[in-house]
Amino acid sequence: MARYIKLEQIDQEEQLLVRLAWACEIEGMTQADAAERFGITRLRVNKALREARRRCILRVSVDSVFAAAAQLEWSLEREFRLMRCIVVPSPENAGSVTPLVAAGLGGHLSDLLSSPKITQFGMSWGNTLNLATRHMEPQDRPDLEIVSIMGGVSRGSDVNGYEITTRLADLCNARHSLFPAPLYAGSAESQRLFMQQDVIREMLEKIRACDVIALAAGDLKSSLLVRDALPKGVHPGELIALGGVGDITGHVLDADGHLIDHPLNQQVIGLTMKEMADIKNVILAAGGAHKVPIIRAALLQGFVDTLVTDENTAQALIDGV
Repeated sequence: MARYIKLEQIDQEEQLLVRLAWACEIEGMTQADAAERFGITRLRVNKALREARRRCILRVSVDSVFAAAAQLEWSLEREFRLMRCIVVPSPENAGSVTPLVAAGLGGHLSDLLSSPKITQFGMSWGNTLNLATRHMEPQDRPDLEIVSIMGGVSRGSDVNGYEITTRLADLCNARHSLFPAPLYAGSAESQRLFMQQDVIREMLEKIRACDVIALAAGDLKSSLLVRDALPKGVHPGELIALGGVGDITGHVLDADGHLIDHPLNQQVIGLTMKEMADIKNVILAAGGAHKVPIIRAALLQGFVDTLVTDENTAQALIDGV
């Protein structure tokens, strides 16, 4: 329906904004074609479209189950200064969060590992990372090396780093290297002895040289760490009592992203938090209400560059819940 103007004059600037918005968004013209049609530069078209959006002359409505997730991706990137965020819709059944987050990670890794710029990729362990390999497209990357970045656990499991690293390497037709140590040493002193071993030092140098690493996050109630990896005599309750909200690669963090004051954090055989921050792209994949505190702690620590999570978790992170 036509709308009437009240003044006997034309706002030529607004008229141009509308013409450009209509040409590009309704008629499907490229910015270059619109610039030629109206006799202006492409830069002017670009600025005009931004101004049309700012004035709400041009509004975009996205009607999809993925719309809220897309909006949250941008919000999280700005809030936590992330390089990239992938948010998947949350399921009706909370128990299905991990498979959906894993699917999001798998799709992202398929794109990422197809790039010849990535020659060393580090893989942590956990159920999310394990399931992600089932959602990946096969690659032919004999020039790629998949590196296990965490020590193993004594109990055999398909979510152990050894199995995940081998499976991902097979999927990519790539080489792989395993981390030849347990996740924890028996004491801080034995951890120092482990770290002096040539094979451990060489492996840590390889991990530090990774272009990208993928991590999972665990809470302190039902995670793989609690179930299979804590040293004898260490109870999750004492970690929680000291402010622990979860772990990243075996390091137990408090709600602000700091290491809790417990000997366990001096027994980890692997990268330190600072060393992880020096890697160009650290991917954290985790979702679910029970993991919100440890995900936020990791984001506050500042070593995460890419986050893969679900919509409800993303909203909780934004809301500060």
